[in-house]
Amino acid sequence: MNVVRAAGGVVVRNGEVVLVHRPRYDDWTFPKGKADEDESDEACALREVAEETGLRCRLGAELQATEYVDARGRPKRVRWWRMDPVADDGFSPNDEIDEVRWVPPEEASRLLTYERDLALLEASS
Repeated sequence: MNVVRAAGGVVVRNGEVVLVHRPRYDDWTFPKGKADEDESDEACALREVAEETGLRCRLGAELQATEYVDARGRPKRVRWWRMDPVADDGFSPNDEIDEVRWVPPEEASRLLTYERDLALLEASS
């Protein structure tokens, strides 16, 4: 079985991080998504963050990748980068992401649904 390739970002601004809420899973996580076939992981991370949050960003340090089995039972590997926002094109709620929040790390640690995201939070501080 092929591993699903994905990428995302931990976007940091003024000591806060951005989290997204996905109504389909009723979870809070960092913005991420699957890579297109010929897309680099870096380009995927920047595109997915922009699509999910309206934020255009600059890549910072690469963080530890996460690996898990997705909702369809496929192995998934997500590469992550710390990111700095450079422009805000505005967020529009949609079926995939219905809310975006800037929160301090302490609040993020309470909101994040997945344990694997806590290590990313800590590494991005």
